[in-house]
Amino acid sequence: MDVLIRPMKLEDISQVHEIDVQSFSLPWPERSFRYELTENQTSRLWVAEVGDPGDARIVAMMVLWLILDEAHIGTIAVHSDYRRMGIGRKLLAHALLHAVDEGVASVFLEVRRSNHTAQSLYAQFGFTLDGIRPRYYQDTGEDALLLSLSGLQEAPTRANLLKILLSQSGEQALMGG
Repeated sequence: MDVLIRPMKLEDISQVHEIDVQSFSLPWPERSFRYELTENQTSRLWVAEVGDPGDARIVAMMVLWLILDEAHIGTIAVHSDYRRMGIGRKLLAHALLHAVDEGVASVFLEVRRSNHTAQSLYAQFGFTLDGIRPRYYQDTGEDALLLSLSGLQEAPTRANLLKILLSQSGEQALMGG
């Protein structure tokens, strides 16, 4: 299955929102994606799509904020029908490589303490635990783990990101951004 990773467009928002609603108990409203895409100059929004041009389906999305030489992952999700296929890994690697090209040296995120799948993904990239935000998630009062990845400008880290991007199941990475 070929996966194309490209910048999000306005016409993607309804599919992106569907993935968000399916993936999270506190999804973003559609207007938040629209704002990030059209008004927030620090935002970098990415989607992964499968299928033929004109009949492609958005199967994953990511929002990344760039602040000076740091990035913060606002959200990342994969449609439930396409999980465990490496699409999230590929999307994250792609977005981080583009952030590196924009001068980003470190990336940060919060993840639910109970989200072991996401934590495993981040560990593959070398993210480390920096701290805990107690009762961060309003719906359950669950703690957030604060994770970071530094050294993005260093050659070994960049090489690892490229290796992740290109190694998924022997597929050739298609980069549209």
